[in-house]
Amino acid sequence: MRLLHTSDWHLGRSFHRESLLRAQEAFVDHLVSTVREERVDVVLISGDVYDRALPPVDAVALCGEALARLRALDVHTVVISGNHDSPVRLGFGADLMDRVHLRTDPGRSWLPVVINNVGFFGIPYLEPELVKGPWQLAERTHTAAITHAMDRIRADPRERKVVLAHAFVVGGAASDSERDITVGGVAHVPLTAFEGVDYVALGHLHGRQRMSDTVRYSGSPLAYSFSEADHVKGSWLIDLDAATTAFVPAPVPRPLRRIRGHLSDLLALDPSDHWIQATLTDPVRPKAAMEQLRARFPHTVDLHFAPEGGIEPIARSARISGRPEIEVALDFVREVRGEPADADERRLLEDAITAYRIKETTA
Repeated sequence: MRLLHTSDWHLGRSFHRESLLRAQEAFVDHLVSTVREERVDVVLISGDVYDRALPPVDAVALCGEALARLRALDVHTVVISGNHDSPVRLGFGADLMDRVHLRTDPGRSWLPVVINNVGFFGIPYLEPELVKGPWQLAERTHTAAITHAMDRIRADPRERKVVLAHAFVVGGAASDSERDITVGGVAHVPLTAFEGVDYVALGHLHGRQRMSDTVRYSGSPLAYSFSEADHVKGSWLIDLDAATTAFVPAPVPRPLRRIRGHLSDLLALDPSDHWIQATLTDPVRPKAAMEQLRARFPHTVDLHFAPEGGIEPIARSARISGRPEIEVALDFVREVRGEPADADERRLLEDAITAYRIKETTA
C-alpha cells in the first residue's frame, strides 16, 4: 500500500498581502499528478487545510476541486482538521462522502477508516480545554489529550495502523508562519506518545522533518514566511509493505530571497523575480526605499532597517512574527503602561486568548 502524506495547505493564505491562490492551484495539479504517477492508494492531509476558520470562497472551491480530482483517481483521502480550521465547517458532510474521509470530531479519533485491512486513525487538532472534561483528563495539556487518543488507538486490535495528527512534537523546528498553540495547555507533545503504530503523518510545523523512522512532518507545500526560504517543500511517499519512505518535492512558483546591505549596493544587484525581503543597513533611512527596490525587484514585499552603528526600532511585524500570542499581549501591556502585567492580569489575558481559540475552533 502506497501513501502520500501532505499537510498545512493553508488555502486562502496570502504572502505579505500577495495572493497565493495560483501557486496553491499549481500544488494541487502537482499533487494529483504525483498520485497518478506513483500509484498512490491513500492521500493523508494532516490538518490546516484552510488558513482560517471562515475561508474565502475561492479557497473552498479549490479544496473541493482537489478532493474531487483525487476521488476521480479512485484513491482514498483521509483529512483531519488543524488549529487553523473550523472542525464544523471542514467536517460538513463527513458521513456523506465516498472515498473522502473527514476526521474533525475529537471523539472519532480512535474510530478507524479501514482500507485494505489497514486502520487509518485521524486525530484532529485537540484543544485541551475542550477535551479535558469529556475525556476526564488529569491535566489540561496537549500531551494528556494526544496520549488519551493514542492509548485508545493502540487498544484497537488491528495489526496495521496509520495515524494522522496535528500537534507540536518535542524536538520539532518551528518557523515564523505557524500559529502558536501554547495557550490552552502546554503545547509540546513527546515523541513517545506516538509509539506503537506503523506510521504517523504529522501536521502543524511547516518544514519537512523526520522525528523518527515512522513519525514525520510533511511541512507546508509552499513557503509562508521568509524563515522558510531554505525549505524544500513537498510530500512524503510511503510504501507500507516495503517499509520505504521518499520525499517528493513540490513545484516552487516563486522562490524566496533575502538581501541585506546599503540601498545603493542592493540596487546594483542583478534583477530578480523572486519574493524579496530586504534589510537596509544605511546609517540614515533612505527616502522612497521600497519604491526604488520594487523598480529593480518587482516582488519586494518585506522591508526592514538595521542601520550600521545606530539603533532603529524593530518593525511591528518583526516583533510579533512567530511569537506566542500571550507574549505579544504582555509586551503590549508593558509598552503602553510602562510596567508589566501582574499575575492576575496575565491569567485574564490567557483566559481571553483561550476563549477566542475555543470560539474559533467551534465556529
